[in-house]
Amino acid sequence: MRVEEAKKIFEKLQSELNRVIVGQDEMLQHIMIALLTNSHALIEGYPGLAKTLAVKTMSDLLDLKFSRIQNTPDLMPSDITGTYIIEETTAGKRSFKFQPGPIFANIVLADEINRATPKTQSAMLEAMQEKQVTVGNSTYKLEEPFFVLATQNPIEQEGTYPLPEAQADRFLLKIRTEYPNFEEEMEIVNRYAEEEKKVVLKPVLSKNNLLYMQSLARQVPIANDVKKYAVTLVTSTRQKKDLMEFGASPRASIGIVLAAKARALIAGRKFVSKEDINAMAYPVLRHRIILSFEAERQNMHEDDVIKSLLK
Repeated sequence: MRVEEAKKIFEKLQSELNRVIVGQDEMLQHIMIALLTNSHALIEGYPGLAKTLAVKTMSDLLDLKFSRIQNTPDLMPSDITGTYIIEETTAGKRSFKFQPGPIFANIVLADEINRATPKTQSAMLEAMQEKQVTVGNSTYKLEEPFFVLATQNPIEQEGTYPLPEAQADRFLLKIRTEYPNFEEEMEIVNRYAEEEKKVVLKPVLSKNNLLYMQSLARQVPIANDVKKYAVTLVTSTRQKKDLMEFGASPRASIGIVLAAKARALIAGRKFVSKEDINAMAYPVLRHRIILSFEAERQNMHEDDVIKSLLK
């Protein structure tokens, strides 16, 4: 498969997604980038902006096992990882059998992840980092590819637990969803407030094709000066003490280069440009930097600070 063929597949994926979702092209592109880089993504936005619908539709278009975890404050870690149940055999003997939880899937939608308690959120950490789950004394490998696509409502709302820094750092991208413009909203109303039509989606990408494309994305060439530019950008987050209390780790440098390679592949280009780095700086860095008091006093957000770094 060549770059041109990969581009065609992603165009088909995008057009199928647009049959269900109106607008939100940047969010959809970033979800594709997360899938291509074999990474996790956190989607943040107000209720009703098609976050959950986007992940569900994407899973319908990929021939992969999908599961959904609805996070609530009373959700227990075993509700995610699975637990041992007692099984009785015909001879009357009893034995423990492992019953896998919803984390054992290829695409896991962790809906409203910031509504779960820190203890439950941490049950996902091992799965996200090591792609395995430990229950009791046994460790179970997760099947590749494995992605956690989590959604959250902005923190200002009640009944939420902010994600710990270590947990947020496991997500390659933090994707922000925006309100649709007037024309898009009219289209949404026309589409969903009239008689309901069921859109039947057929898988566009098989599991093996996706795994192959992931290896293809890593092979996209990147010039040394573009690579240096990406690393300089990440290291500058640790030096601007006037704007940032804490900067991003080397995980961000790896992430920004990988995400830029995936973005180039989706666009059908055979090289990474500075524009790819600039575009991916926002979703890769916005959840990895902690603003200083001075930046907050000036009413700056993470994106404003990243914008000033790019200048």
